[in-house]
Amino acid sequence: MRAVCQRVTEARVRVDGALVGEVGPGLCVLLGVGRGDDEAAADRLAAKVARLRVFDGLDRSLLDTGGGALVVSQFTLLADTRKGNRPSFSDAAPPAEAEPLYERFCAALRELGVPVATGVFGASMQVELVNDGPVTLLLDA
Repeated sequence: MRAVCQRVTEARVRVDGALVGEVGPGLCVLLGVGRGDDEAAADRLAAKVARLRVFDGLDRSLLDTGGGALVVSQFTLLADTRKGNRPSFSDAAPPAEAEPLYERFCAALRELGVPVATGVFGASMQVELVNDGPVTLLLDA
């Protein structure tokens, strides 16, 4: 499981022009689920994201600031680009396996007290964000 976390002042996601998720200050989390990932990995990664100290001089977390997380599924984070010019997505979990783990990750963040907004799993989405800093981190579970 892989997450790209971007500290944002605001972020939103649209599907077919309709706003489906939005947060103010917090994190935009692009989440990729890989083959072999499980609920324990989703819980560990959610805890890491919730406690990631990237606010106020890199000393406070989402839990400390009350910030929200916009979580967007993005299987392309698992792309293998080592050979040729066409990415391979064989390391990405198939949708039937990935969606429940994406939902588990979001639920685990909520259980920790993080306000969560989401995109629509499997949809073509337009993500808008204002990266604050910029601060962008790659996390693996």
